[in-house]
Amino acid sequence: MTWAIQPQEVVGLEVTGSEQRFPVNRIFCVGRNYAEHAQEMGHSGREDPFFFAKPAGAVWAMGTDSAPVWPYPVQSQDVHHEVELVVALGSGGKDLSLEQAEQSIWGYAIGLDMTQRDVQTQLKKQGRPWEVGKAFDASAPMGPLHPRAAFGVLTKGAISLDINGERRQSGDINQMIWPIVETIAYLSTRFTLQAGDLIMTGTPAGVGPVQIGDVLTATVEGLGSVQLTVGRS
Repeated sequence: MTWAIQPQEVVGLEVTGSEQRFPVNRIFCVGRNYAEHAQEMGHSGREDPFFFAKPAGAVWAMGTDSAPVWPYPVQSQDVHHEVELVVALGSGGKDLSLEQAEQSIWGYAIGLDMTQRDVQTQLKKQGRPWEVGKAFDASAPMGPLHPRAAFGVLTKGAISLDINGERRQSGDINQMIWPIVETIAYLSTRFTLQAGDLIMTGTPAGVGPVQIGDVLTATVEGLGSVQLTVGRS
């Protein structure tokens, strides 16, 4: 078989302690998965989880010992930070049991769901899909993947986001409305999950805008910290 055009290079994430890279397939994002964040967005209660997606090409590498310059999108005047735990799947399937969902986890990373809030809000008012406010280029900054073998299933651990050394977001993984394994199992009832899929598991309260020159430091207990500097492309 030959391709009609040259296939794109596979997007990959660095794996800690290894020269290997993890191939990224799809990115599923869980909305309003921390109670306080749901409340600050005007919602409450344990509703069924809902998801939106980002393309693999939205992945952008954050630094562990440096703060590379992240390109602030020129189409927006109000970009918000949302720190998240990212779960990488090493296997997939349809209608997974909780046990199967747990076994599908390959590893974890620290991620940011960068959001063009003004674009998203305007599209919501127009009753239109708001994908362009969430799935733009570099909208998914991520640190390196940590293999699950070192942690098991993460059920607790502090998660935070600092801007210029000031704490803006703070929470704990155990505050998720839909824990990781339940999220994977539920998602598998809607999609046939595949190895290489990533799940961004939601953000704690405190989301807000970033400005040119800001240094963002995202931390998840056990995974360390990663950084970026907000700039212009």
